[in-house]
Amino acid sequence: MNHGFAELIQRGGVYSPIQGNTPEEVLTTLIASIPTLPSVISRDQLLKEVLEREALMSTAIGRGIALPHPRTPLITDPQEQQVIIAFLDREVDWQALDGEAVHTVMLIVSASTKLHLHTLSEINFLCRQEKFYDILKKRLPAEEIIKAVEEAEQTW
Repeated sequence: MNHGFAELIQRGGVYSPIQGNTPEEVLTTLIASIPTLPSVISRDQLLKEVLEREALMSTAIGRGIALPHPRTPLITDPQEQQVIIAFLDREVDWQALDGEAVHTVMLIVSASTKLHLHTLSEINFLCRQEKFYDILKKRLPAEEIIKAVEEAEQTW
């Protein structure tokens, strides 16, 4: 079953402004801010797993965007997958290869490696679209982000 990226954002939500001076502070604040998580995963476990993955290698993909995620799926139900978008209150050095500080974080919670890779490929595609990048830079509301993603998904 294919879960569209727009649906994953709808499930996860958009949060702004998320505070923090380091990736660890940002992720701690963000994970504490999200209201509900799938039944099998605690906020503490999600934070621990996301920080362990971040310690291996930065999840910053360039152009001010980071894609933190647990190294292995923490949930099993594809219906509980989500992407949480966070606009940071200030840009944070995330050790990106392009040297750009991060302004937008997309926390990915997937049910399998295959579904995770599919989500990453969708994000990668979207982030190469100037229109989507502009939407993130302008910090548009969730409804507008979801609408733009749905429009992009029509062309896939």
